[in-house]
Amino acid sequence: MPEATPLPAPLPAHGPESEQAHPLDNPSRSSLTGPHAHFAERRGRVLRYPPDVTPWLALPDETDAQDWADAAALAGPGASVAITAFHEPPPADWEIVFHAEGVQMVDDTVDAVPDPEAQLLGPADVPEMLDLVERTRPGPFLPRTVELGTYLGIRRSGVLVAMAGERLHPTGWTEISGVCTDDSVRGQGLATRLIRAVAHGIKERGETPFLHAAASNTGAVRLYESLGFGLRRRTAFLGAVVPAGPGASRDARTPDRGAGSLEQVGR
Repeated sequence: MPEATPLPAPLPAHGPESEQAHPLDNPSRSSLTGPHAHFAERRGRVLRYPPDVTPWLALPDETDAQDWADAAALAGPGASVAITAFHEPPPADWEIVFHAEGVQMVDDTVDAVPDPEAQLLGPADVPEMLDLVERTRPGPFLPRTVELGTYLGIRRSGVLVAMAGERLHPTGWTEISGVCTDDSVRGQGLATRLIRAVAHGIKERGETPFLHAAASNTGAVRLYESLGFGLRRRTAFLGAVVPAGPGASRDARTPDRGAGSLEQVGR
């Protein structure tokens, strides 16, 4: 792992949660208090998805020591969590495993159209999806990630070679994520076609597509811009490990469940 660098400056909080903030300012929290509320696991003011769905942890806009204690209790000792749009760094005893600047982009002029070759993917396809993610590393994709929304794929000679789907779901918005293409079919425009197809389904529901990317992933950002996504705001991604219990070794962490890595969560 590369040598640690200083954390990006935390994003400004929006004040008391009673104040109205844009749902995309804290998208994981907006999702878990909105359309994805049925996934929500809660302790105090902290929410998270089940760990076999996605690693996102949702903190309130303004955190205090009790919130971090609740987050640790909710995730469990040694667990890895991911946070987007974080406003405060974690306590000193949390181990930071990655931090990165990111961009949040929203549909400005996306030409959203269905794709005749795109196939709807479901639970029966998860082994193939996990295998594709393992080969392409677009970010965490876990055994139940497919439950978050619609996933579409393209097969060649019966083999799944490209996919894209839906992840976070604040009210009125749906995130496009899990975009990946096997090396054997790169350059054929499959990712573009699938992004447009997933966006079509989102817009058919009367919602607006959005997505995240690492700011350093300039190729992906250029692709999204060419498809009609515009920058809404800069954000930041943080991955951290909950402090282990007394006497636990550093190796006694919650193992990754599924393919992909936290370091690629915003890509």
